[in-house]
Amino acid sequence: MNVIRASHAGFCMGVALALHKLDTIVASRPGQRVATLGEIIHNPQVLEDYARKGVRCLHAVEEAESDMSVLIRAHGIPRDVEARLRERCARVEDATCPRVKNAQLAIAEATADGRELLLYGEASHPEVRGLISYAAGASHIFSSLADLDALLSGAELDGRPLVLAAQTTQDRLIFDEMHRRLSSRFGSSLAVLDTICDATRERQEEAGEIAARVQAMVVAGGKSSGNTKRLAELARMRGVPTVLVETANELKAADFSGVRTVGLTAGASTPRYIIDEVEKRLRLL
Repeated sequence: MNVIRASHAGFCMGVALALHKLDTIVASRPGQRVATLGEIIHNPQVLEDYARKGVRCLHAVEEAESDMSVLIRAHGIPRDVEARLRERCARVEDATCPRVKNAQLAIAEATADGRELLLYGEASHPEVRGLISYAAGASHIFSSLADLDALLSGAELDGRPLVLAAQTTQDRLIFDEMHRRLSSRFGSSLAVLDTICDATRERQEEAGEIAARVQAMVVAGGKSSGNTKRLAELARMRGVPTVLVETANELKAADFSGVRTVGLTAGASTPRYIIDEVEKRLRLL
């Protein structure tokens, strides 16, 4: 089978920086206990590799101990959680993606005068929980145009100064439509922050272009990764049968019956070796 592989696939800058920082800590502090607060990135194979190296994944600040080196994950953490972590541990390293950190600080500045935050994102996602912690006042989260319309169905926000922002891995086209609808309703009382990462835009645009040229799409990456799931959703919206897999072993020949050319892309937290293995398996189907 022919495979068209996306050139923008796999680790983005923020993920690469976070993993490099963790690798440096593990190598430079032999014998010291190293942990991350939350999953460093959303990829189970990467997490398993670090677990084998002795890196613990903490799920609460209370699990941290004073002699640990603790790394803040690439998605960032809420402001109050970071403060409690630094009180508890002497060695805290921040591996928050620079794009996410910029979004956090932009939200803090834009809401300092009392503006309410309108955030396009997944309420349960760790990045979103961190972002809203930087809002000085009230915040409202919505994950779709339907959710936004439901929020706008009443007059709750009328007359209030607002700021619109997005989780860094959200769909830019949907965000632009949200911007349009909100601007038509609130005019100059709405401020807008451009917080969607360029790496997200590049991956989404290329996935759409490839989907238009193939009979099926494969997206490789962690199934808990928001940006990976959105790539699969985008391909399906183009009307192309799409399979999301974490490893090449999940590929089934039956899913590609009659397919001559398949597209391949991957989330921003997917290691290159997994993408290579998926491509190799696809070519043999």
